[in-house]
Amino acid sequence: MKRDVELVVISDIHLGTYGCRSEELLRYLSSINPRKLILNGDIIDIWQFRKSYFPTSHLRVLKYILDLAYQGCEVTYITGNHDEMLRKFGRMQFGQITLTNRLLLEMDGKKTWIFHGDVFDASIQHTKWLAKLGGWGYDRLIQLNNIVNWGLTKLGKEKYSLSKRIKNSVKKAVKFISDFEETASHLAIENRYDYVVCGHIHQPQIRTVETKKGSCVYMNSGDWIENLTALEYHGGQWDMFSYEESKALLEKFPNPAAAMEFRNNLDELLNNIIKGTI
Repeated sequence: MKRDVELVVISDIHLGTYGCRSEELLRYLSSINPRKLILNGDIIDIWQFRKSYFPTSHLRVLKYILDLAYQGCEVTYITGNHDEMLRKFGRMQFGQITLTNRLLLEMDGKKTWIFHGDVFDASIQHTKWLAKLGGWGYDRLIQLNNIVNWGLTKLGKEKYSLSKRIKNSVKKAVKFISDFEETASHLAIENRYDYVVCGHIHQPQIRTVETKKGSCVYMNSGDWIENLTALEYHGGQWDMFSYEESKALLEKFPNPAAAMEFRNNLDELLNNIIKGTI
């Protein structure tokens, strides 16, 4: 049985890159029945998009999201820096799908402010070429990490995250994450928001921030490259979903890619029967 969830926030999928964990994301999406789905930026990595690499599994993610919208799920696509080309369109709506740059929700009497968060990243605002180079380097690091983890798995050892190790050991990276969270939280408090939800820094988090002016709950949905996390809101409560923690349960679900392929083949067969070609 699929879990009913009022609201799901996912970000930083980076479709079109080697690091994207599309199969795991498909398995997660196939396990839930969301009323609202918010894609909080960097869904399609337009910065690193290339014709030579956009595998079928990445296309299946897009198709699955479109299917959710067709079935009545409200889908909101909030633009990030890697898909910033979509920002020039402003706010647009196509049936159940809304494209926007930020979102303000009021649920159970509390205000939630949702945006990607790259506006706080000075490297993107002032030296975009450096940020793009960093994105390219991160993708190569993930490729190397995948090879390392493949070898570790074969040896029966635990997987290892090179990028997490680097982030945790470099003081500037740790300070940037802390400053990012504090800046977003302080702005939310000043504007009297109860919750602020970001993506961008690939650091899943739920924590309360207090200042002299008040308090708010800062949240970050993480990513679908390393952390494989999502924010879920149901029954008046926010929770962090972790794929790794739920892997055993999710693997019991039918493979969504195989199910979609079977359905497409069945549709094609039925169409051919109707047309009289079979």
